[in-house]
Amino acid sequence: MRLTWSDVTPKPLWLTRRQLMAGGGALLATPALAKIEAAKSPYSTDEAPNSFEDITTYNNFYEFGTGKGDPAEYAGALTVDPWSIVIDGMVDRPGTYDLADVVKGQPLEERIYRFRCVEAWSMVIPWIGFQLSGLLDRVGVQPGAKFVAFETLVRPEEMPGVASPFIDWPYREGLRLDEAMHPLTILATGLYGEAMPRQNGAPIRLVVPWKYGFKSIKSIVRISLVDTMPPTTWNMLQPSEYGFYSNVNPKVDHPRWSQASERRIGAGLFGGRQDTLMFNGYEAEVASLYAGQDLAADF
Repeated sequence: MRLTWSDVTPKPLWLTRRQLMAGGGALLATPALAKIEAAKSPYSTDEAPNSFEDITTYNNFYEFGTGKGDPAEYAGALTVDPWSIVIDGMVDRPGTYDLADVVKGQPLEERIYRFRCVEAWSMVIPWIGFQLSGLLDRVGVQPGAKFVAFETLVRPEEMPGVASPFIDWPYREGLRLDEAMHPLTILATGLYGEAMPRQNGAPIRLVVPWKYGFKSIKSIVRISLVDTMPPTTWNMLQPSEYGFYSNVNPKVDHPRWSQASERRIGAGLFGGRQDTLMFNGYEAEVASLYAGQDLAADF
């Protein structure tokens, strides 16, 4: 069943969709109309955000290529309107939801989050989004559900990177249900007060700030509630290097490099090196989720 458009689309979403149709995260002819109104979030870090240029030109988005500049170069061809998301599995109201229906009624917030890559670089990004828990509550999570699985769009004619066979497309990710319902976990539709640029995962992506960046899946087209741990792309590729949980943990190194420190993008080639924080600095908020777990084994 395909769900119909909402009778009234919230102003922030209407502005988002108008900007997305303009292309590539660029401003509309009237810049004031491109702004997304969002409340400031108490979950934000007080660290200074990276520049818009940093955030939109240094990306991992393998559907557009493996180079850090490939997403910015090639993602402009991606069609992001119309957009729909299949929500299925162990939910009371499964269906194919238009983006307007996904965002309808969700309070948008600006959340300035630390963003840590497993490759030992980091940024601070001012996302615009809403709690994933709000959407899951709306569709009705059934009692037996234990995990949330996500899939990214596969569109070869617009995504040149999917011609590569090294990933079993579509890109897949997953969270335990309590992780998905945590208030820090958001679905983001923009950054820096603007609609989400295509190279950053337009029109809607996951952001889980205490985990490595590859957990925050981009350009989502399916969300499934399931009762068993779902397959995830990097764990499928290299299970000895990428676990399901992928929490930022400076005590557990990647087999090929240390995770004890990180390089802040934008600080220069020899600057910006800093110690990696447990759970990316969100230990006080999320450590209780993993009480009793061996985080060296559940990495």
